[in-house]
Amino acid sequence: MLTLHGPEGVLAPETGSGGGAVPAQAVWIDLNDPSAEEAAAVEAATGIRVPSRRALSEVESSSRLRRLKNSLSLSTPMITFERAESQLKPLGFILTRDHLVTVRFHDIRAFETAAQRLAEGERAASSTETFLLVVEELVDNIADALEDMGGELDTLSTRIFDFDVRAPRNGKSPGKGPGKSEIGPPRRRDLALRRILRGIARRGKALGKIRASLLGLERVVPYVASACEELLHQEEDQRFETIRRDIESLDEFETRLSENVQFLLDAALGLIQIEQNNVFRVLTVVSVVGVPPTLIASIYGMNFKAMPELEWAYGYPYALGLILVSALVPILYFRIRGWF
Repeated sequence: MLTLHGPEGVLAPETGSGGGAVPAQAVWIDLNDPSAEEAAAVEAATGIRVPSRRALSEVESSSRLRRLKNSLSLSTPMITFERAESQLKPLGFILTRDHLVTVRFHDIRAFETAAQRLAEGERAASSTETFLLVVEELVDNIADALEDMGGELDTLSTRIFDFDVRAPRNGKSPGKGPGKSEIGPPRRRDLALRRILRGIARRGKALGKIRASLLGLERVVPYVASACEELLHQEEDQRFETIRRDIESLDEFETRLSENVQFLLDAALGLIQIEQNNVFRVLTVVSVVGVPPTLIASIYGMNFKAMPELEWAYGYPYALGLILVSALVPILYFRIRGWF
């Protein structure tokens, strides 16, 4: 899809639809998963070669940051910010004195917000100002995503460290209410721990993709600032510096969130280990409780004529009572000791 933006917002659809001619007043040319006809129209109007998705996906710095004859070719991975399953997809910028061409292959909320700001009268008369506007919105979106991630990690932290506090000791039904998914029998607790681990893994993966996006922008912004130094006004120079500081602060915030994810992962694994130890402890108690009755039954199961209790009328109930007492005594002992 080809979208054209002038200094005052989106241009009329008929001037830039399909493979038609690109008007001279177009400053920002946005290509979202472009067709061959749309790429050819942009190349014919601007003389800029539109890079392919494969070219934008190159990972080496020399391919992501290039200064051509009359333009800058830039690319960076950018997170999709989809709540279900975020993905990294390439995002390309081609910056000339007169045009900013963006090439992307997924919807990015920052582009919609930047277009809205232009429509509302935001000043972006040059390609550099438009580039700054788009990058500012990208940084804002990443900041919003990190803030949401911080809140989600706080919720996960509460679920992990209140897990045993909310668990009933009488085995009754957990009832309804917020934060009650961990309560209940072992099977439900096992499922709750699995959900916690999946939640930590999903947020860890998302943070890794956000970090890749930040690193890409962290390289692009100073490169453009230095390469276009002769084209920038003092105000634009300050905006570049502001964006650079914002990216640095977000990078530090992302690092703290990543450390928090690792901490929560260790805590969740420790909680799982405690649950496993509880199971082994119960099995140990059961095995110990079964030893005295087995020993007594084995003794009175021997076939010797000289056994004193062999002819005793109360020998059978006596043996059963002795077996029962020998089983109850270890149970009471372990119960008093707090083993279960």
